[in-house]
Amino acid sequence: MDFDHYFPAGFSLETDRVLLRPMEETDYDSFLQLAQSNTLWKYFSKELSNGEQLQAWMQEALSERAARRRVPFTIVKKEGGAICGSTSYGNISFYDKRIEIGWSWLGENFLGSGINHHCKYALLKYAFETLRFERTEIKTDNLNGRARQALRNIGATEEGVLRSHMQMPHGRRRDSVFYSILLGEWNRVKQQFFRDME
Repeated sequence: MDFDHYFPAGFSLETDRVLLRPMEETDYDSFLQLAQSNTLWKYFSKELSNGEQLQAWMQEALSERAARRRVPFTIVKKEGGAICGSTSYGNISFYDKRIEIGWSWLGENFLGSGINHHCKYALLKYAFETLRFERTEIKTDNLNGRARQALRNIGATEEGVLRSHMQMPHGRRRDSVFYSILLGEWNRVKQQFFRDME
């Protein structure tokens, strides 16, 4: 099966600064400590500062991994070994040669540190150079200016907005904006936005 071939047990990705290793139930305490913030979850579909919501979010991620629908990672900073947050591959279609990068978050201390840039590089490189997929997509809250700028900073193309796309905490309906990078764009994107990592 394609999934088991490309995402075997223990599958991880890395750059010289970060390790993306499989999420484990034992990451809960580290995640909960990282997640304590009043502002971090404004644009996230769950408030992971709440222990019950964090546990449910992790169980969903691990269940989807077992069902071969998602590959959730724990982000580790190589220097010092600190857990920084989480990201995932999801919505994986080997037939369509398409994958989504998402479910991503970092503790406040790691925002703006370059960790996210390294994570995106590792994920994009594997998607295009090993999987040879045609499309990698990322979506975010249309109101999340920081995330939208970060996606422009990795060379992603804005495609459009899905209105009333997701339910958010406290009753808000989220409009989601989609971005993508295509296989034919990857070499240019890599040279322009990730040159220091080659």
